[in-house]
Amino acid sequence: MGQNLLTVLFGDPFAVMNTIGLIAFAFVGSSKAIREEFDLLGITIVGLAMAFAGGATRDILVARVPLALQSPIEISLGLLGVGLAIALSVVLTAPDTHPITLVADAIGLAAFSTTGAIVATDAGVSVFGVIAIATINAVGGGAFADILLDRSPFILFEDFYASCAVLGGSAYFVAEGIGVSGSTAAGICAAVTVITRLAAVSYGWNLPTVQGLGLVKR
Repeated sequence: MGQNLLTVLFGDPFAVMNTIGLIAFAFVGSSKAIREEFDLLGITIVGLAMAFAGGATRDILVARVPLALQSPIEISLGLLGVGLAIALSVVLTAPDTHPITLVADAIGLAAFSTTGAIVATDAGVSVFGVIAIATINAVGGGAFADILLDRSPFILFEDFYASCAVLGGSAYFVAEGIGVSGSTAAGICAAVTVITRLAAVSYGWNLPTVQGLGLVKR
C-alpha cells in the first residue's frame, strides 16, 4: 500500500498532476457546497463530483475504466480535499471566494488540463482530440458540480476559464510535437493554464458576448 501511494504521488507527471487536481477540485467543490449550506453528505458529493466527473468523462472518451473506480487512493485524495474545505470553513465565512480557493481552483484547472492532455496524447488522438479532452478533463467536474448546486455551469456564460484549459492543451500538443520530453511538456501545459487563469482573475478577463460586440439588439 505504501509503495502504491508513493507511485501515485511521485511516479510520473500524470500521477503528480492527478493528485494535485483531485485534492484541489474536491476542495473547491466542497467550498461551494458549504456556501450553499449543504449537509455533510451533500458537501462530500459535490466535492467528489467536481474532482472526478471530468476525469471519468476523459477515461470514457479514450475507452478505459475511470481511474476513480480502479483505486481507493483516488477516492482518498478526493476526501482529503473535502476535509480541507470543511476545516477552512471553520475559520472563514466565505471560503468559496477566498483567495486560497481561487488559487486552488486555478491549480486544479492546470493539473487536470495536463492529465487530460497526457491521456489524450497516449491514446493517439488528433490535435483537436488532445485539446478537447484536456479541456473536458479540466472543466467537466466544475460544470457537473454547478448542476448539483442548481445553477447553470458558469463556464458557459462568464469568466475566462475553459479558455485557459484550451491554451494549456494546445501548449502541450505543441511541446510534444517539437520533441520536448513528457515531463517538460506537462510542466508547460500546467504553467500556461495556471498563469492565464490567475491573470484572468486578477484583471477581470472575459470572453465577449454577441450582445457585447453590438452584433444584435439587446
